[in-house]
Amino acid sequence: MNLFRAHVLVCGGTGCTSGGSPEIRARLEKELAAKGLDKEVKVVTTGCHGLCEMGPLVIVYPEGTMYTHVTPDDVPDIVNEHLYKGRIVQRLLYKEPLTEEKVPHYGDLPFYQKQKRVVLQNCGYINPERIEEYIARGGYSALAKVLGEMTPEEVIAEVKKSGLRGRGGAGFPTGLKWEFCRKAPGEPKYVVCNGDEGDPGAFMDRSVMEGDPHRVLEGMIIGAYAIGASEGYIYVRAEYPLAVKRLRIATKQAEELGLLGDNILGSGFSFRIHIKEGAGAFVCGEETALMASIMGQRGMPRPRPPFPANQGLWDKPTNINNVETWANIPDIILKGGDWFASMGTEKSKGTKVFALTGKVRNTGLVEVPMGITLREIIFDIGGGIPNGKKFKAVQIGGPSGGCLPESQLDLPVDYESLTGAGAIMGSGGLVVMDEDTCIVDVARFFLNFTRSESCGKCTPCREGIKRMLEILDRIAAGKGKMEDLDLLERTALVVKQSALCGLGQTAPNPILSTLRYFRDEYVTHIQDKRCPAGVCAALLVYRIKPELCRGCTACTRVCPVGAISGTRKEVHFIDPDKCIKCGACMERCPFGAIVRG
Repeated sequence: MNLFRAHVLVCGGTGCTSGGSPEIRARLEKELAAKGLDKEVKVVTTGCHGLCEMGPLVIVYPEGTMYTHVTPDDVPDIVNEHLYKGRIVQRLLYKEPLTEEKVPHYGDLPFYQKQKRVVLQNCGYINPERIEEYIARGGYSALAKVLGEMTPEEVIAEVKKSGLRGRGGAGFPTGLKWEFCRKAPGEPKYVVCNGDEGDPGAFMDRSVMEGDPHRVLEGMIIGAYAIGASEGYIYVRAEYPLAVKRLRIATKQAEELGLLGDNILGSGFSFRIHIKEGAGAFVCGEETALMASIMGQRGMPRPRPPFPANQGLWDKPTNINNVETWANIPDIILKGGDWFASMGTEKSKGTKVFALTGKVRNTGLVEVPMGITLREIIFDIGGGIPNGKKFKAVQIGGPSGGCLPESQLDLPVDYESLTGAGAIMGSGGLVVMDEDTCIVDVARFFLNFTRSESCGKCTPCREGIKRMLEILDRIAAGKGKMEDLDLLERTALVVKQSALCGLGQTAPNPILSTLRYFRDEYVTHIQDKRCPAGVCAALLVYRIKPELCRGCTACTRVCPVGAISGTRKEVHFIDPDKCIKCGACMERCPFGAIVRG
């Protein structure tokens, strides 16, 4: 066995992989061999470290030095300076956005200071394609404990004690859900992992499946033992090829070691897992549509009851949890339900993984204790809004969530608080918006998404979303009326109360939340025929400030329709009837004389 004096961890998540991390690894191995260091330094491809904004990331241990925005051309410096001479490569270190102070140690980055990594504890530390590395970090110890020391009822009792609620969005108590399925009559029973993550900007489940697939498998095997299931499915969208690849590798490795398949660990308990690739339909995130897809049918929801716990796959008892929920199970079993319940709030226990995206400095993957405030996530962990812009809103819960304004930044992140504020936890998407964001346009974006993803089975969803979108289009085009706001709100409430499944029931949330907190912006669009953020093209007017115009003619040369008139060294003028509002003139003006509003 070769002992290495240093390990170089190269992020192998989807983001860093697309940014060139495989080439970085290859260059590292080449440079290390050239220096004769290949027997002293080991290169490891890991899952996502979370700080996606700074990728591709390379971390050198045992020092824990993180290098950001690494390219293959940076590798010789890392090898020659750091690994050969022992000197940190200063230019590749993370810099504090405001102070420009360099942070050499991974653990000292503000991004990680307020995080509590349970589900993500192995992501970025181990090679997800090697089961030995998962086992070395305590992997499958919980499974051994369950099969050797606990009855199914004791497992369920521990999960109930933990207070774990489903992390897919609904927040139903996980232990109670397992108990319902265990007690339901009928054989065989099934367990399903919902990895159909379709929210725009969301990548929590994908990163866990890519970075720590065995944690998901172990959670599912424990759940299957507790419920009495003999077969399981991981439903993951085909757009996640890296996750699919690593899940397949993980299941094969677990089978080879007797951790999956027949007579697991000699216990007499047998369980098999199948990987089912979905075609990317957002509605298949709804559990009954997901089950239909697994069975080879069109992914469309059905009314409930009967619930999947009683009548699921092939009309047999079925338990469905999402990736993050399953990934919490091993630690709950090893450390106890009381340990898990010690984190979070009274009704929302444990931690939650969020994908932090949008107009925020440190976009990426974060895991925080329940009860942390939105302000702490966005400003302390996320680093705040870039380019000196002001915070405007945060969309939480994906297209089914709500837009919360600055007044709600100190809201604790838990199921009840978010619901009361007009949003939902959802699967964990957080999209931050700055002052240049148009709220009407945001509502249109999310509503257009849910309209496209609706299966069309029920009338409220199929027709109601379309009607709401038509109203928003009118308002954005400057043709809205004040009575449209009441009609929009009434329609939203009807759809919310009468749609068949969760997609339709939550689709109006962006409408209702933006009307609640940003109604004045809708009014400005309607009454003043103006988009305050300068986004809605039909309401834009470009004009030239006479006091700033120098008559340089730069704008006239780029205007594609000849809408700008004026001679050299004289004030120019934009004809609003000819202007197509392309913005080329404003971009070209060297004096900032052209404004829009």
